[in-house]
Amino acid sequence: MQIKSFSARTLDANALKSFAHPLRLRIYELLDEHGPSTATGLAALLGQNTGATSYHLRELAKHGMIEVVAGMGRGKEKYWRVVPGGFSYGEARPADPEVAGALDYLLDDLVRTRGAELSRWRAESETAPEEWVQASVYGRRSLRLTPEETASMRDQVFEVLERYRALSDTRENDSTGHVIVHFDVLPTGVGGGG
Repeated sequence: MQIKSFSARTLDANALKSFAHPLRLRIYELLDEHGPSTATGLAALLGQNTGATSYHLRELAKHGMIEVVAGMGRGKEKYWRVVPGGFSYGEARPADPEVAGALDYLLDDLVRTRGAELSRWRAESETAPEEWVQASVYGRRSLRLTPEETASMRDQVFEVLERYRALSDTRENDSTGHVIVHFDVLPTGVGGGG
């Protein structure tokens, strides 16, 4: 099983354990969706105190998930953003039970987040501008493939996504929309439990 974006850096065991925290995940989601923010701004959105958000921002930064935006803010005020390029959870199940538990938590959150994002768009699409409705799609395909063909298809799709991720990373909050792409390859019935 691979949980990655095509050329993203892979989180090490310490980063996985650190990221598997509900408030850190939510902070990361907010920075990803809304762009740069301060600890104070995030604290207001999350109903937390600034000390808590500052601590969790530093933890995310320590593991290269976010960074301070140069040139934004006054005095000691820091604006934080998601580090461009994305990240991967890795390719194999960790042998360390603590790291494996952190990965399980992150994967469960990924599934939850995807469901919430799909439901949100389903509701928003009723009133969204027509050009965005026309550009969006819900997609599902059921294919009969070998493991080699499956891996090849996955890699080709990630190559396309990587081109658009690189384009996206060059942009700030301009006239673009925040577009989420879900892509999963799920062989079913191959593990003996299906």
